[in-house]
Amino acid sequence: QEDLEALIAEFQSLDAKKTQVIESACPPPSPRLNGSLSAHPEKDELILFGGEYFNGQKTYLYNELYVYNIRKNSWSKVEIPNPPPRRCAHQAAVVPTAGGQLWVFGGEFASPNGEQFYHYKDLWVLHLATKTWEQIKASGGPSGRSGHRMVACKRQLIIFGGFHESARDYIYYNDVYAFNLESFTWSKLAPSGIGPAPRSGCQMAATPEGNIIIYGGYSKQRIKKDVDRGTLHTDTALEEDKWAWSRLNPSGVKPTPRSGFSVAVGPNNRSLLFGGVHDEEEEESIEGDFFNDVYFYDIGKNRWFPGQLKGPKSEKRKRRRGRQAEADGAVEEEMEKKPPQGPVEIVKEVVAEDGTVMTIKQVISGPAEEKERSESEEEDGALGQQVEPCPRSNAMLAVKHGVLYVYGGMFEVGDRQFTLSDLYSIDLHKMEEWKVLVEMDPKAQEWLEESESDEEDDDTEGAEGGEEESSEEESEDEEGEEQHPSVQPAEKLEDYLARTEQYWVELARSNMGPEAKEKKVVKVAHAMAKTVYKES
Repeated sequence: QEDLEALIAEFQSLDAKKTQVIESACPPPSPRLNGSLSAHPEKDELILFGGEYFNGQKTYLYNELYVYNIRKNSWSKVEIPNPPPRRCAHQAAVVPTAGGQLWVFGGEFASPNGEQFYHYKDLWVLHLATKTWEQIKASGGPSGRSGHRMVACKRQLIIFGGFHESARDYIYYNDVYAFNLESFTWSKLAPSGIGPAPRSGCQMAATPEGNIIIYGGYSKQRIKKDVDRGTLHTDTALEEDKWAWSRLNPSGVKPTPRSGFSVAVGPNNRSLLFGGVHDEEEEESIEGDFFNDVYFYDIGKNRWFPGQLKGPKSEKRKRRRGRQAEADGAVEEEMEKKPPQGPVEIVKEVVAEDGTVMTIKQVISGPAEEKERSESEEEDGALGQQVEPCPRSNAMLAVKHGVLYVYGGMFEVGDRQFTLSDLYSIDLHKMEEWKVLVEMDPKAQEWLEESESDEEDDDTEGAEGGEEESSEEESEDEEGEEQHPSVQPAEKLEDYLARTEQYWVELARSNMGPEAKEKKVVKVAHAMAKTVYKES
C-alpha cells in the first residue's frame, strides 16, 4: 500500500509540472476499458477520462482527458494542470451548473503487475467552461472503493455500492451516500426497508421524481480458504425519495445474467445496459461468454425489453417477436416479401501486430450470397449485413441527443485479453443501424506473454500510462507459441493464402526485421509441408 501511495505521489508530482491548458488535435485514444465517457451538457462533445490497459505483462492506468467532437467526428487531447491521479473503475457524472461540471469520485490504481490495488475516496470536479480541475475536500464521504455507481439527482450526487480489495481480503458495499452540490457536504443515508445485497458494477438510474433504481451487479464471497464464489445479481430495487427501499418485479424480457455491462440513461425515461460477460467459473479457469446486445428498462412502466434493430426504412423489414438473439447479440429479422432465411454466421479475422489472428464470430440473418446481389437489388433494399460492435465487457457509454455512443472495452480469447479502441453509435429513437465512427485498429493490439524473469525496474513507465513500446522481435519466437495463422488440416496452399491474405499484407508493412519475417514464413512453410505430407 505504501509503495502504491509513493508511486501515485510520484505521478502527481509529474502532473504538477503542467502549468497551462494545452488542447491539441489527436488520433483516437489508445485502447482502454473501465474509463468514463460523459456527454457535455451544452456542447456536442463527449468527454473521456481515465481507464486502464493490460498488455499481458503490465497494467497501464490513465488520467488523460480526451474530447470527442460529434459533428466533426474528431478527437482532441486536453492537458489541464493538477488533474486527478491515474485511475480506472471510477464514476463520473455531469451537471449543467456554470457552463457544465464533470464530477469524478473514487476508482482504483493498480501496480504495474496488477497484483496490488489502491482504492480512491477523493472527489474532483472539472469546470468545463474554464477547463480547470478542482479537488473537493469534504469529510464524511464514502470509504475508498471502485466499481460503485454514481448519479446526479436533484442537486445531489448519489453513490451506491462498489468494492474494496487488498492483498489479504475484499469487501463489497451496499451503502448509500449523498453529496450536496450546493453546500458541498456529504451525508450517509440510511434508507428503511431491506436494501439490495452488497455488489459492484450494477445499473443505477435516477427517475424524474428523484427515485433511484438499482439493477444487477456482481459480488463474490469466500466459501473456504482460497476459494471464492461469484454471484451475478439479477434483482431490481427502488429507493424512493423518502429514502425507503422496496423490491421491484419488472415485467417484459429481462437481460440474461451478466457482469461487466455498461449503463447509460436514454430518452423517453428509459435506462439501458449494453454488453457484458457471463463467466462459467471452474475450479482452475474461467470461460466467458461476451455480449453486444442492448436492453432497455422503461422506468415509468417498470418493464424490460431488448433493443432490436429495425434496419433502414427502405428495407421494409419487420422484427420477429420473441426473445433476444443469442449471446453474440445477433438480431433475427424477417423480410416481408421473402420467406424467412436462416441465420448466417459471419467470421471476421483481424490480425494483430504480433501476428495473432483474432476470430470474431457474428450471426446475422439473411442470405449468405451477399456478393451475388445486383446493384438493383441493393437499391430495392435487399437485406445486407448488419454492422455492430463486437461482443465486449467494460465498455464506456454516453448518450447525446438520443444517440448512444459505445467506446472501447475488452473481450477475451483463451488466456488473451483484447482491449478495444473503436467507437460506435446508434440512434435510440430509430434503432435502425449501428454506425462505425472509429474502427478497431489491429496494430493497437499488443500482447506480451508472461516472462519467467519479470523485470521490476520498469514499474514507473508501466503504470504511468504513456504509449507502450512494442517488443515484437523480443517475443517473436517464444517456445511453443504459434505466432502465425495456423494451417487447417488438408488445407491447400491457395486456400490458406486466400484466407490469411490480410495477415501477409500486415506482415509486409510491419517494421519487423528481415530475419524475423523470414522466421514466420519458414514456420508457415513447415506447417504447410506437414499438411501436404499428411494429405498424400
